[in-house]
Amino acid sequence: MAQITSGIRSILSHPAMYNFTQNFLGVRKARRILTSEYFPNKKGLRILDIGCGTAEILEFLPEDIHYVGFDASMQYIEQARQRFGNRGEFFSELVNSAHLNHLGKFDVVLAFGVLHHLDDPETAMLFDLAVEALDHNGSVITVDPCFCPEQSAIARWLIEHDRGQDVRNENGYCQLASTHFSNITSTLRHDLLRVPYTYLIMNCKNEAEQSATSDASEHQ
Repeated sequence: MAQITSGIRSILSHPAMYNFTQNFLGVRKARRILTSEYFPNKKGLRILDIGCGTAEILEFLPEDIHYVGFDASMQYIEQARQRFGNRGEFFSELVNSAHLNHLGKFDVVLAFGVLHHLDDPETAMLFDLAVEALDHNGSVITVDPCFCPEQSAIARWLIEHDRGQDVRNENGYCQLASTHFSNITSTLRHDLLRVPYTYLIMNCKNEAEQSATSDASEHQ
């Protein structure tokens, strides 16, 4: 995982400062838009959140979901448990296949602000786990800062100084996802924060698997 955690960036390792900074920038708006416009409209969603941070996404999710969050930071997970302990399962470790064996399948695998901290092999490993975790009609939703020609100079500067050291352009993210998924929808958003910033939202599915499942059902 490539990220800078020294100097001024080190304060973001503290949950209270992390949440304050995100709220100041307007990440609450981004989470609200993400859950309302990009999540499946389905009751009782099973959500696996990889790199969940302090699990603030739960503020914008309905009560009937089953939520499982993983983050390497014990401090973040402790904060999540304090605020949302009765609404999900929280693990202060990296998710792996052993976890998935007893957690079951998920409708959504969420990676909000994760891929730009991972190099290409690490991203492939994350997608491997996501494919393993997904139900047959599930989807992976990722959100990351993104370079693009039309973004403002301020947005580019902010992204260049992000803790994550593997920010890519839209094509770069999509190419990585295409090794695991046959159906990828990508959307550039410049309006999710209070400051100029560019996010790429990807929704990744495997249509071939869905079609095969559908065909099998029709012939039963």
